[in-house]
Amino acid sequence: MEAREAAKDRVEGGSAAITGPKAVRGLEQGSLTVQCRYGPGWETDVKWWCRGADWDRCKFVVKTTGSEKEVKKDRVSIKDNQKNRSFTVTMEKLRLNDADTYWCGIERAGPDLGIQVEVTVDPGWENYVKWCCRDADQNNWIILVQATGSKQEENMNRVYIKQNMTMSDEKNGL
Repeated sequence: MEAREAAKDRVEGGSAAITGPKAVRGLEQGSLTVQCRYGPGWETDVKWWCRGADWDRCKFVVKTTGSEKEVKKDRVSIKDNQKNRSFTVTMEKLRLNDADTYWCGIERAGPDLGIQVEVTVDPGWENYVKWCCRDADQNNWIILVQATGSKQEENMNRVYIKQNMTMSDEKNGL
């Protein structure tokens, strides 16, 4: 991928050869998915996901092989759907330091095509204090048990908190 220096034409020149979200966000320890679309003629070209705000210095995280086979590297996977002319990048077990500028791209002769995607990772539920209280009146709550950090279970007498959040619970604000 030698010719990235001239790649500013990729999006700013009005080319819609590749499109995708400007920004995505996910929760720490959760996952996020980015779908990038491309125009006809790019189906069998290598698609990629790289990290870094500077186009010329971004580091490749994962690339396709030019086929529809999913490729996984560490916690990130990429899969091309050539019929729908889109590829999907999934980042799993998100960490706060995964937040950064990334690029969806297509490798080609000459400058690659790419679009910038800002990834934000919010703190997950395990970083919040949870508690179980007695009394219906919020002003008179008596804390029976409290859990902090990432402990799976906190016991106090006969009352305990077991942390078993699922992504669907998080999406519903529970």
